[in-house]
Amino acid sequence: MKPTKTTKTQATVVDGDLVDELTGIIMVLQRSFLLKLSKSLGEGSISFPQFFLLSYLVQGEQMTMTDIARRMGHTTAAATGLVDRLESLGYVKREHSSEDRRKILVRTTAKAGRLVAGIRGEMSTSMTTVLEMLEPSERTGWLHIYRKIHSFCESCAQP
Repeated sequence: MKPTKTTKTQATVVDGDLVDELTGIIMVLQRSFLLKLSKSLGEGSISFPQFFLLSYLVQGEQMTMTDIARRMGHTTAAATGLVDRLESLGYVKREHSSEDRRKILVRTTAKAGRLVAGIRGEMSTSMTTVLEMLEPSERTGWLHIYRKIHSFCESCAQP
């Protein structure tokens, strides 16, 4: 019989075999998601970081280069490169701030909105198929768990 591995987390003991199984499942899910996303992004000729930036901006945010760099975990120079490429493809525009003309804000175009909405629509269709396999209580439980994971990931992403 194989000895049980354990991992200590916040004063609770988690079964190592459970951790190993969940790690494997998450890796398969991420690979599946990234392959599907990669195919969709290839049609728009943009990279993952560019898509994630568009996703932030499409939510109605106008951001400065400093804000973009902070949000993306990049240098300002790298953020400028992302924006340059997206601007040349017609997905974003730079504008001067009305409060301070020296400040440049980046916002999305309608083309970016269509790209992000299309990819989100494809993801929603896939998610609907998955959720239809679950009982209502399982759906609620899954959402609760993912909210906790999201909260954890958001706190880790803050500079």
